[in-house]
Amino acid sequence: MILVINAIPDAEHRAAIAERIALLEWRDGRETAGAVAREVKRNEQAVLEGPAGRGLREDLARLIDDHAVIKAAARPRRFSPLIISRTGVDGRYGAHVDNALMGNGPQRLRTDLSFTLFLTPPHEYDGGELVIHTAGMTQEVKGEAGYLVLYPSGSIHEVKPVTRGQRIVCVGWIESLLADQAQREMLFDLENLRQSLRQQLPSQSAELLTLDKTIANLLRMWTHP
Repeated sequence: MILVINAIPDAEHRAAIAERIALLEWRDGRETAGAVAREVKRNEQAVLEGPAGRGLREDLARLIDDHAVIKAAARPRRFSPLIISRTGVDGRYGAHVDNALMGNGPQRLRTDLSFTLFLTPPHEYDGGELVIHTAGMTQEVKGEAGYLVLYPSGSIHEVKPVTRGQRIVCVGWIESLLADQAQREMLFDLENLRQSLRQQLPSQSAELLTLDKTIANLLRMWTHP
C-alpha cells in the first residue's frame, strides 16, 4: 500500500518550516547510508544535533506522529529519528532497499514503513521524483510541499536525478505494531469504513458496535506491543 497524505495543509506552517531549514548546516548524505546504498546515494543531509535542528526534528516528528491517517495506516509502535535531506543538480539516490533493522540497543527498530515528506514545492526543481517499485507496478511521486508519501520499506525505490534547483525532503521509518502488511491494510480499510459510518449512524448502532468489536479484536490478535 502506497499512500500520499496531506501532512502539512497550512501554508504559513510550511513557510515557517522552510525558514528554519534555510538556517541548517549540511553534510554528505553518504555518511548515514548502508554499505550498498552508499554506492548510489548522492545528496546532503542536514545537521540536526544542535538546538535549532533538534527543535525542527521534534516539531516534524510530532506533526507526523499526530496525523490521524498515518496512525490508521501505519499503526506505529515507534519512529526512527527523522532525516532532512537536500538533493541538488546531478544529485540522486539510486535504486536500493532500506535496511530491515536500524539503530542499536534499545533504539533498534524494524523498518516496516518508510515515508518521504516533501518540503520543496515541485515547481522549484526538475527531476527528483521518488520512484517506488512494487510487484507488477512502478509508481512515481513528486509531491506538493507538505505532502507525505508512506510506502513499504521492503520495496525497491529510488530518487531520480535532479536537473534544476534543489529538492528538500524529510524522511523516516516506522516500526508498526503489525509486521504484516496485509493486516495493516485490512485494518486501514476497516478504520476508513468506521469513519464513514460514523457520519451516517448513531454511535451506539449495532453496526458500529460490531465494527468497533471487530477492529479491537483484530488488534488483540495481531499486534505485538
